[in-house]
Amino acid sequence: MTKQTTKWFTSWFDTPFYHILYKDRNTAEAQAFMDTLTDYLNIPEGGTILDLACGKGRHARYLNKIGYDVTGADLSENSIAFAKQFENHRLHFVVHDMCKPFAKQFDAVFNLFTSFGYFEHDEDNLNTIKSIKTNLNEKGLAVIDFMNSEQVIANIVSEEVKMIDDIEFYLKRFVDDGYIIKDIKFTVDGEDYHFQERVRAFMLSDFEALFEEAGVYLLDVFGDYKLRKFHSKTSERLIMIFK
Repeated sequence: MTKQTTKWFTSWFDTPFYHILYKDRNTAEAQAFMDTLTDYLNIPEGGTILDLACGKGRHARYLNKIGYDVTGADLSENSIAFAKQFENHRLHFVVHDMCKPFAKQFDAVFNLFTSFGYFEHDEDNLNTIKSIKTNLNEKGLAVIDFMNSEQVIANIVSEEVKMIDDIEFYLKRFVDDGYIIKDIKFTVDGEDYHFQERVRAFMLSDFEALFEEAGVYLLDVFGDYKLRKFHSKTSERLIMIFK
């Protein structure tokens, strides 16, 4: 029997296998990015940050550690249940759909590590931008940290096998109908699993169109976690600051 998901992000992110596949993410790099980003944005001491699509809270926990009042929000109930063990009076985690406005406003809203462009319907991407705008206070700033789709497509690895925690993950990557797709297959305890990650291959121009329609203003664009200049053909990331 093969277990397969249709609305991939509501089930794949809720499995332990997602976190196994990505367990080797660079924590030091993520923390250095948070240091650089919060310094650049000049978020007030003790300021409030919404980490939108926070996963298990690795960014949110570090942001709280360096002095911010942080709310982590994610659609994955399992990820939020895990993150809640780290809560304190200035760190909270909630299950939340990022297409909808949050109940309060913040000094900053972060959407990190390509946690955008999952939706099947374009209006959901637009509604997410509109919600982020609603979630900002008068001086608040928002950040979307997205992949650089042009660079990813040019350097795509079509097939790969990864052995992690005795699980052999078979990965296929391809571009189809405006989406960058990762096909993921593996077997655990004699049961076959099949998941897909589908992320819209948004370019900077696509975000600019979304921002204009949502009535937000793009302030800066960077190409990596050290906030160096964005180059469409070579930069690893597409990091956008807006309000």
